[in-house]
Amino acid sequence: MTKLAHIHVENALSPRYGRGWHCLGEADEYRDGKLHTLNVFGSRLLAFATSKGEISVLDAHCPHMGADLSQGTIENDRVVCPFHHWQYEASGKCVEIPYCKRIPPKAKTRAWQTCEVNNLLFVWNNPEGKPPAEDVVIPHLPELDSDEWLHSWHMDKLIIDTNPRELVDNLVDAQHFGPVHGTPTKYFHNVFEGHIAQQIFHGDSERLGGDLVAESAYYGPATHLTRMSAVFEGLEIKSILLNCHVPIGPNSFELRFGCMVKKVPGWTHEQNEALAVDYVQRNRDSFYQDVDIWTHKVRINNPVLAEGDGPVYQLREWYQQFFTDEEGVPASMAERREITTVDNR
Repeated sequence: MTKLAHIHVENALSPRYGRGWHCLGEADEYRDGKLHTLNVFGSRLLAFATSKGEISVLDAHCPHMGADLSQGTIENDRVVCPFHHWQYEASGKCVEIPYCKRIPPKAKTRAWQTCEVNNLLFVWNNPEGKPPAEDVVIPHLPELDSDEWLHSWHMDKLIIDTNPRELVDNLVDAQHFGPVHGTPTKYFHNVFEGHIAQQIFHGDSERLGGDLVAESAYYGPATHLTRMSAVFEGLEIKSILLNCHVPIGPNSFELRFGCMVKKVPGWTHEQNEALAVDYVQRNRDSFYQDVDIWTHKVRINNPVLAEGDGPVYQLREWYQQFFTDEEGVPASMAERREITTVDNR
């Protein structure tokens, strides 16, 4: 009798969140003069912009009596607690108590390290409390400096109730493109090195165009950028996809999907905008095919793989470095590896 594989389905996870930069969306969304509640990393944070446009992310619970600062107000670039009107500056330090002249030394709330890249706001998470190494960055996209591109991300935001690793696994899943997206794989190659994991894909797509080439990379555990070119309705279309997430809890995350499109030379602005709207929607439809799978699957730690599936275990070893204390990361997790799974060119 054939012995069945015992698969390890893991749904109850310890709440450790990946070390890395996590995208909170387009930075200008936070420059509206309001306090923004962020339920991320198993905690509640808040984000707000000063009158100079500088965005600060703070722990949202007041160290005084635990009130939710994100439900307060902004006055003179300070967050005012709704409970007793203690006032906190952008650094998280309490600078005024209306009924007391002496500010307790411990009257501070945590300020999170942030950066703005590609018109996006990122927050740094590290359970050990250490800042990022100099080379751990989100790369600037030069296309955002070029008039040859439309600069709107056409951003979508949604919550998915599963573990983020399910999303990251797609980077090495060579064989899902045909069944899920109707785009059989012609060429599939991965490179892992340091905090970056890359994918190169070639195929033909009825939805997105023929001669499709996609070069993508994860920068850390949560930010995925893809440069894509394809021949669509007789035109060479170039686009950039953004796929980023920030965990809410161990088994849920907030996902943002965006897409920018290069202008067609000689076309009017209106023509290029119309093309971008159509092509972005096509990318969105394709991406949501993955979302439907993630929403209904479970996390399996020991998948039964077949030849041609792609380097799932190698990816997961790379991914695990972000959930390991930095001093304990073995060389194997960050060493350079190149793997070609499919080559039918």
